[in-house]
Amino acid sequence: MNNGTVKFFNEAKGFGFIKDTNSSTEYFVHTSGLVDRINENDEVTFDIAEGRKGLNAVNVKLA
Repeated sequence: MNNGTVKFFNEAKGFGFIKDTNSSTEYFVHTSGLVDRINENDEVTFDIAEGRKGLNAVNVKLA
């Protein structure tokens, strides 16, 4: 389980980006990978899974 901050999330388009707290890597997140509703600047925990275009944040929950 990783920790991060929601850098950007567009609810209308259904995607955004989460910045990992430890590595500063940004991961793509899609609404299909959410457990809780998220907004920009929320602290979250997440897993990483291989997506069609690279690594995605999945099982995203509010911290």
